[in-house]
Amino acid sequence: MASSPKAPADPIDARMVRKLADILTDTGLSEIEVECDGLKIRVAKTLTAAPIQYAAAAPAPVSATAAPAAAAPAGEAAAPVRKGDVVKSPMVGTVYLQPQPDAPSFVKVGDTVSAGQTLMIVEAMKTMNPIPAPKAGKVVEIIVEDAQPVEFGEPLVVIE
Repeated sequence: MASSPKAPADPIDARMVRKLADILTDTGLSEIEVECDGLKIRVAKTLTAAPIQYAAAAPAPVSATAAPAAAAPAGEAAAPVRKGDVVKSPMVGTVYLQPQPDAPSFVKVGDTVSAGQTLMIVEAMKTMNPIPAPKAGKVVEIIVEDAQPVEFGEPLVVIE
């Protein structure tokens, strides 16, 4: 049997990389690494928080029979309006303000940060996910405490 000449095999399997990327999307992880037959593949995605846009509420129509609005119950505090860009958690997890216990915090109020600089990390499924600054600016408020559980979309820090 005559065999046709084969082109050298590509050491990177594009289907595997796509499958790993799909796993990242499905699980909410920020990176994954696999090793098989001496070939190590690491797939990571950069997480950035989108800037928040506020819309003014439309005034409610007033009728002649409408009673004056009652004050909100004490248990329901209105969300504070923050000046600057609010960086929100991209996932559910535990937030850490420093890379290791007893290490200095990544940032503190008053620090000037550059775009992409790590502000804190969120641990999710035993994976440490860095939370990058979406823009350069000054840290005006750190909303969360160290080792605090956070929900998806929960405000973490404000950059002005």
